[in-house]
Parts: sequence; C-alpha cells; structure tokens
Amino acid sequence: MTAAGILGLAASVSLLSGWRLYVCVFVTGLAMHFGWIAMPAHLHALDVFANPWVIAVAGVGAVAEFFADKVMWIDSAWDSVHTLIRPVGGALLALAIVDPGDPTWQVIAVLLGGGAALLTHGAKAGTRAVANASPEPFSNIALSTGGDIATTGLLLTAFASPWAAIAVAVMVVVVAVAVLVLLRSFYRRVVRKRGTPAR
Repeated sequence: MTAAGILGLAASVSLLSGWRLYVCVFVTGLAMHFGWIAMPAHLHALDVFANPWVIAVAGVGAVAEFFADKVMWIDSAWDSVHTLIRPVGGALLALAIVDPGDPTWQVIAVLLGGGAALLTHGAKAGTRAVANASPEPFSNIALSTGGDIATTGLLLTAFASPWAAIAVAVMVVVVAVAVLVLLRSFYRRVVRKRGTPAR
C-alpha cells in the first residue's frame, strides 16, 4: 500500500471510530490478524489489535454499543462516557495503521487520529442529543441504524482500496463539519427563541 493509501486508511478508520469505535477496533484487528493490512513494524505494542482476545472484547463492545445506541438517553450517556475513549481509540488506531518509525510522525499520527475521532464524535453526540429532545423514539432508532450501516459500509470500503479510503476520509470530514455547522445554527435559533443572547 502506498503512503497516500496508508494515510487515507488511517484517516478513515480514525474518523469512523468517532461514530463506532468498537466496530473499528474489531475490523482493524481482524484485518491485521488475517494479513489484510500489515502489522505495526515500528510499534510492536500495537500488535495487540490483532490479539484474538482484543478482537473478541471489541466484538462484545460493538454489540453493546449497537443496543445502547438505540435507546433514548442511554445513547447520550454512552456518548458522554466515550467522549474521552473514542479520541484515544482513534489516535491508537491511526498510530497502528501509519506505524511511523520517526517519533515526530508518531506524535502527528496521534494528534490527527485523536482529533479526527473527536470531530466525528462531536457531530454524532450533538445530533443524538437533538434527536433525544423529540418525544418519539423512532428518530433515535433510525439515526442509530443509519450510523451502523454507514460506519460498517464505509469501513469495509476503506479497507478495500487505498483510493476509496481517501474518498471515505474526505466525505466523512465534510459530513461531520456540515453537521456541526447545522447544530450550531440550530442552537443559536433555540437560544434566540428563548430570548437569551447567543454567543
């Protein structure tokens, strides 16, 4: 895989881990375990992603997240707990995939991977908080199921081709930024309606 493909894959996986961390760890672990992507050569500690126990725990986490994400308010509590966990996971996934030998690039991979996961996590958590304000439960289930399908499909697409990985990364960044802009606009409208000055 070319350097651009590796960076695209790392970016895609980090961004998608802000939506579904455990699915990303599970799929990346399987990819390393079965040789679809190279095991880290410079950072041997991150070989742990390919460990069957880690893959199994990530699978259990993915199942738990699948159900927790469908229930109103439990999904927001889950997102709150994962505000710290997802960026760390995204940073470690980026570091494992890029596997730089130079400490400078290791720091860059951690910063960009963690920042990417935090960006998409913020968009997801904000959207779900708005959906929880609705009294009916169906929008929550629809958003969650859409997130499951999108994350899994985009993740498999990213692993299938380096160019697809780059396209997935760009698309996810655009969607996340657009969602955050819309959420900010929604928040300002709500604040204005209540008569409190918006910041």
